[in-house]
Amino acid sequence: MAGSAEAGAAVRWIPQIDERFESPVLDPAIWIPQYLPHWSSRERTVARYEVGGGSLRLQIDRDQPPWSPEFDGPIRVSSLQTGVFAGPVGSSVGQLQFRDGLIVREAQESRALFTPRYGRLEIEAAAVDDPHAMVAGWMIGYGDAPERTGEICIFEIFGREVADGWALVGMGIHPFGDPALVDDFEKVRIEADVRQLHRYAVEWLPGRVTLLVDGSPVKTADQAPDYPMQLMLGIYEFPEGPEPPSPLESYPKVFEVRSFRAWRPG
Repeated sequence: MAGSAEAGAAVRWIPQIDERFESPVLDPAIWIPQYLPHWSSRERTVARYEVGGGSLRLQIDRDQPPWSPEFDGPIRVSSLQTGVFAGPVGSSVGQLQFRDGLIVREAQESRALFTPRYGRLEIEAAAVDDPHAMVAGWMIGYGDAPERTGEICIFEIFGREVADGWALVGMGIHPFGDPALVDDFEKVRIEADVRQLHRYAVEWLPGRVTLLVDGSPVKTADQAPDYPMQLMLGIYEFPEGPEPPSPLESYPKVFEVRSFRAWRPG
């Protein structure tokens, strides 16, 4: 990709990752198959998935336990991430301070597998229309300093907001502990069947974030995190949604990802 004609930006993008999920094993140089394990444990947060043949299928199973009942109640998650950082057990230092009172429950080896500072990321994926589920691709600051904690949400799709031919797709920026950022997040109506495969992308440059769907820019923010960030990719189930899950509800709930591609600005 010599430039970004899709977004109208004169940027030369240099390929870094072209992950097509052909192998039956996740690439350990890119992926950590746990979700924020410092707030729980590696065993409890391990993702359930199938991979190979050109597809990653993250899934929620009927017998899957909540990832962190202490801090996040009954929510169940199968998620991958490309880095992990946390302080010692008993401290409050750790990635994604999603609520007050978090305490590190299990020590983690700090790993920064794919933690770019600026770049273009693209995820080809199919969302779900399950009213108790949500799928997301997002970036969080690596978190090795309190201010390096902003978020870029590439896409966040709740099944209850998916309909025939259209869906609401959440995207934008959350500052968390970054004083240089302001909250700029919205749900954008996309005229497409998001249960089919679509390409969700971000072009992240100094002072500017552009979010795209199928190559077309749909949201721009005139601000940007200025530190290493990692990718988060997962499916979530919220059992205490507007309508409790039925005992007859179908499992597994599957989030299919066909590719993840990344470039750095040249």
